[in-house]
Amino acid sequence: MATTGRGSADTDAAALRLGAHIRRLRRSRGDTLVQLAELTDLSHPFLSQLERGLAQPSLSSLRRIAVALGTSPIELVAAAEDTAESAAEPPVIEVRRAGDAAPDGPGFAEGTARMLAHSDRPFHPLEYEGRNTSPGDYYVHAEDEFLYVTAGTVMVDLDGETVVLGTGDAVYYAGGVRHRWWSEAGIFQLIVVKERPRVVAVPRAAAAKRGT
Repeated sequence: MATTGRGSADTDAAALRLGAHIRRLRRSRGDTLVQLAELTDLSHPFLSQLERGLAQPSLSSLRRIAVALGTSPIELVAAAEDTAESAAEPPVIEVRRAGDAAPDGPGFAEGTARMLAHSDRPFHPLEYEGRNTSPGDYYVHAEDEFLYVTAGTVMVDLDGETVVLGTGDAVYYAGGVRHRWWSEAGIFQLIVVKERPRVVAVPRAAAAKRGT
């Protein structure tokens, strides 16, 4: 179940950023909170608290929200660390160090993710460490995505076709391709580069159809 309440200042800020990102995606698709509640089978009050940074979703809730909004939990988690809104203009050069902390927020599957660039860029580079040994749910979004394996062996399911990637291997797939990844061997690490979400409103009738 989701947890509510306040923790550290960093956790509060991460929850606010996550909630704001979910709100932006929901509004860009033309959905109301009531419609999102119907699509996810989550309560309207909980979603309202989540968007205001007053609640944190469980993994199950995060997955439902991601599917309904046409994104993936890894992007929602990374959004909790994203501070793009804090800068009026992105810097010309942005450096991330290996020791920079991962976000203090909900995890994605049995893994963690962090943004490798904070500013408002046309694409989102992510560092992801996973531990899931089963495929889990499919995710699909309108934006293209690129995966590069930095450690381990990863099974990547792309629209029902499974590709096995080892360290140093990579795959690029266009927006609209259903995807999921896991490793039967345990821990694996990826660099994920995804286009920034496209703000394209979806008619409410189409939004309702997604829930069928």
